[in-house]
Amino acid sequence: MEKLSPQQRHQLAQFQQAQQQAQALLTQKQQLVMLLRETERALEELGKLQEGAPVYKSVGPIMVKAQREELEKSLSDQKETLDLRIKTIERQEERVVKRLNEMRPKLEAALKGISSGEVA
Repeated sequence: MEKLSPQQRHQLAQFQQAQQQAQALLTQKQQLVMLLRETERALEELGKLQEGAPVYKSVGPIMVKAQREELEKSLSDQKETLDLRIKTIERQEERVVKRLNEMRPKLEAALKGISSGEVA
């Protein structure tokens, strides 16, 4: 590590930062996908109910009686928002992965030069 030039250290730090960003985006996307699946299941179950059946929604630690139409609208809006957020994260993820793929060969070449004894 001591043999790295300041520029190479900066490149390595940027690469590591991009890796962390990619991991954070992946984690965030997984959480949103899980929420999306739960929302879709709730909408599906709501659709199976008979007309006039009582429905409840969770508000903090309690369940509150709700209007079916309002609940369907709320869940549909939530589903739409989650879809949009997932697509946004996927675009960010693509950009970060592309950046990593562009940085990797340059960094590997610099590190190979150092390990073979060349001075940068």
